[in-house]
Amino acid sequence: MFSKRSIRTSFLIQLIFSSVTLIIIFSSLLYFYIEKSIYDDKKEELVQYAKNISAYKSVFQADESISENFFSLNVGIIYLKHPDTHMDVYENTDHKHTYLTLIYPFNLDDKSYLKITKDITQTKQLLKKIKKYIFVINIASILLVIVYAITLSKMLVAPIQTLTKKLANMNEHLIKEIDIQKLPKEFEPLGETLNHLIARIQNFVKYQKELFIGTAHELKTPLAVIKLKNQVTLIKKRSPEEYIEAIQTTNKTVDEMNIIVSNILNIGRQEGAQLDKPVEVDVIAFLKQKANDFKLLAENEGKTLHMQFKPDGFMATLQLSLLNQIIQNFLQNALKFTPKDKSVILRSSQDDIGLLIEVIDEGCGIDDTVDLFAPFKRQGNKSGVGLGLFLAKSAADALGAKITIKNREDGVDGTVASLQLNSKLSCIIPRNP
Repeated sequence: MFSKRSIRTSFLIQLIFSSVTLIIIFSSLLYFYIEKSIYDDKKEELVQYAKNISAYKSVFQADESISENFFSLNVGIIYLKHPDTHMDVYENTDHKHTYLTLIYPFNLDDKSYLKITKDITQTKQLLKKIKKYIFVINIASILLVIVYAITLSKMLVAPIQTLTKKLANMNEHLIKEIDIQKLPKEFEPLGETLNHLIARIQNFVKYQKELFIGTAHELKTPLAVIKLKNQVTLIKKRSPEEYIEAIQTTNKTVDEMNIIVSNILNIGRQEGAQLDKPVEVDVIAFLKQKANDFKLLAENEGKTLHMQFKPDGFMATLQLSLLNQIIQNFLQNALKFTPKDKSVILRSSQDDIGLLIEVIDEGCGIDDTVDLFAPFKRQGNKSGVGLGLFLAKSAADALGAKITIKNREDGVDGTVASLQLNSKLSCIIPRNP
């Protein structure tokens, strides 16, 4: 079994590792720079001594401490069989003392060289102390880095822990939006996404409650009619015609109940459709197909269906059954409320968000104060259960789209039902040449 990966632990390890590596590299470079600087000074000092001797001057400068340098300096002349014009510097250790030796050309005619040796034991001890101090400072710095990394990691996960506590304390009866102002700037997109999800949950809970209440009310009414009609019929003996009328009324009421039950079943089917695998579809081609289907229906009812589609193509990855449910409901409502010899427009256009699909009718309009997307909400004088727009709204939410219905603003009675598809998961087909 693989252990779950912790973002905080990964961040902590990476921060400590990178900081420790940086400290080690920096301190190593610092020590090597100090060591090289000191050795370069010592070498330059020996070279200066050699130059002074070669020029038959005093070994020491006037401003130098002669006694101190004299006891740590050993000067001699050596002869080499194979003369070399280059000087040589090397270091050796003898009896816990470290010496720096310079071989400097003195007289090339007799192959003589100056051999100047300087005791640098104190310098080596100083370098050891510097190395020790750097090591101690590194240990202290690493401990501080660990403490800092732990503190910083806690600060980074604190907003997530706060969000987790708020979400854990929520239930369907107590759902509140998250205050984005109290979150760090980096977590604002997450807070906005959660607030959007919370709003959808609130709408879902609200509509589900209204659906249950409305379903009970809608089914109770026809049942009461059937019961009352039967009670009245059984009070006394009736003629066959009266019994036939009672049965016809009962059958009509049962048909109304069947419509309600069918619409409720559609809700279950829609929830199943939301789990369908999204497919890539050309929305414009789909709209043209639906328009052709409803055009015949409109002509049958003495109405006209106009089509205006832009762009030529628009690809989207979505559940086609949900899109079909929305467009079909728009067109059915538009044809239902549009009088004879009037027209309905189905059009699409591209905007900054994505693809805007609109169905415009010439009906009686709507009451803006009524939530038409709530279950069992009816408008106009036409028959219906009042679940069509509720199902359309649920389908739009599942698609991540936005659905609106408003009255026309061009001086003509009627409504504009629109569906806004987001282009984040879509692409436009290039126009055919």
